[in-house]
Amino acid sequence: MFEFGRDLRKLFDKARESEDLGWLELIGANLVASEARRESTDAGRVSCARPFDAWLRASALWREHARRTGSLESLDHAVACASDAARHTATQDQTAAVTVESCAIHLLRFDLFGGPQGLEVALTDLLGLPAERAPTRAVASAVHARLMARRATLSGEASALLDASALLDAALHEARSLPPVLVDELRLDRAGLALEAGVSRRDARLLDQAGRDLRALVESASPDYRPLTRARALTLAGAGMAALAALADDDAALAQGRELFEAAADQFTPDHSPLDWVAVQLARPDQDTPLLTLAEAEGLSAEPGLVLGALVRERRMTAEAALAETMGDVQAMAGLEAHILQRLENRLKVQPLAWAADQIGMAQVACARARLTGAAPRSVGMILCEAMETAREMGVPSLARRAERMLPTLAAV
Repeated sequence: MFEFGRDLRKLFDKARESEDLGWLELIGANLVASEARRESTDAGRVSCARPFDAWLRASALWREHARRTGSLESLDHAVACASDAARHTATQDQTAAVTVESCAIHLLRFDLFGGPQGLEVALTDLLGLPAERAPTRAVASAVHARLMARRATLSGEASALLDASALLDAALHEARSLPPVLVDELRLDRAGLALEAGVSRRDARLLDQAGRDLRALVESASPDYRPLTRARALTLAGAGMAALAALADDDAALAQGRELFEAAADQFTPDHSPLDWVAVQLARPDQDTPLLTLAEAEGLSAEPGLVLGALVRERRMTAEAALAETMGDVQAMAGLEAHILQRLENRLKVQPLAWAADQIGMAQVACARARLTGAAPRSVGMILCEAMETAREMGVPSLARRAERMLPTLAAV
């Protein structure tokens, strides 16, 4: 038994030294933070033999913790570690590696908190980046392709999505030179772009491509070793199936989508990766997510300014308004409205995305109350337009679409 325990520790220590950080998927968010603190401490020791590598690794560990939890403090730690790594560069290639890590942090900050300006800064930093080694050039190309994919999603133009997909294809051609975690991220990004363009254009070829990518990811990501990657692929596949079911009014496809979401949620527990769990809940159709689940998701994404926090906040308010309308409870609706108004009055103290989510929630409550009482809602169109504008300025088209989908219903209220 003691030999077995020692063997496990040796295996874990070996994984710690590996450049592939895929092993982090096996440990919970709290342990990821512990690993990041340990690496940061070791990198800062005078006796550290390779401080540049240690600081860069610490940055990647803090970045992973921020990705899972939405912790702004962890994201700031990643920035600080990358800065410390920059102080220990000795070659042009190391300088390039630090720049690439900084751009990866910009990318994650955008994914977590929005703000397209960070994408542009990162893209500018990558232009003409000197790199001596092919692996560094390959990683830089991969991060550049992922940044361009985000920009294409913001534009929503089919041509931009296809161009970004081509860049992701080119980056994947260098897969042998890339860390496996980055290869999986590229494949997920390519599948997401193909799915978005395929659904909007009803293009069977693009949908088939997305399906192939996701199937390959699910098959290669073992639930015993890569549960989070597997869950992300299953979630994206479920979202695609749900979108197709809505387009074709296909109950069988909708049921398949539900099964995929359930499979994704079964891969890990909420505390293992809180934001991944929240993302699974948000990807489900509105009617499939219980109010209690939304409340739990809101608690897990409570870091101010989080994109997922704003999305789940809007979804929870919409669900509460729908429940009050179903129950005919005008008093509950008035209480919800008063609570939202109180937050909106403190706009300067509220993050822009949370403010936009509250605007959409207020519109939902106003329309639901109008259907119950017959009193016409006031300024709902303006409220929704302001929410859409704010969401787009922050680079969160998914929140803008939630407001946009409400506009046609105003005529029926």
